Amino acid sequence: MSRVIGVLSFLWLLLPLETVRAAALPAPVILVFGDSISAGYGMAPESGWVNLLSNRLRQEGYGFQVVNASVSGETTTGGLARLPRALAAHAPRIVIIELGGNDGLRGLPLGSTRANLDAMIGLAARPGRSVLLLGLHMPPNYGERYTTGFAGNYTVLAQAHRVPLVPFLLEGIAGRPALMQGDGLHPNERGQPILLDNVWPVLKPLLRVQPH
Repeated sequence: MSRVIGVLSFLWLLLPLETVRAAALPAPVILVFGDSISAGYGMAPESGWVNLLSNRLRQEGYGFQVVNASVSGETTTGGLARLPRALAAHAPRIVIIELGGNDGLRGLPLGSTRANLDAMIGLAARPGRSVLLLGLHMPPNYGERYTTGFAGNYTVLAQAHRVPLVPFLLEGIAGRPALMQGDGLHPNERGQPILLDNVWPVLKPLLRVQPH
């Protein structure tokens, strides 16, 4: 037995240094930080788009671990309070921020929502870490001024911080009853793959970025 252990130890020493380092390092983390849309409200967790993302990463050979820190009902105020602990706990390589919808549904001031999102992006954006912002829209009954300003928040922040943006996460889903739950707010299981398809083209370039 001791001879076998000795041979294995010798072979380990022969491995290229980069191979040894890769084997020792944990998988980099994608932190999804959102509300009920990303938490998989109203369905089994495995059906949600975040779990589908984890499956696609594995199928396509990307060595990322996905951590879903989304909370149903979360506002940007609550998210800002939670984010520092989540960043410290998971040390993510990529942070996907999907918040603001509950602020809008409550009619909260656009300025406070923008300020909270701005602070969250500032906390998350660090050397070696990428941020992806997922935009949301409000239903038209909130009035043109509010709905335009709400959607514009995401564009303004993405440009200011130079982070990639999915302009409308529910593109191709919102307003289509066959893809929405009965509340008209949350995508159902048939809508989840479309959510992922909306995120994937913007996320994929970030998967190739190496930390520095």
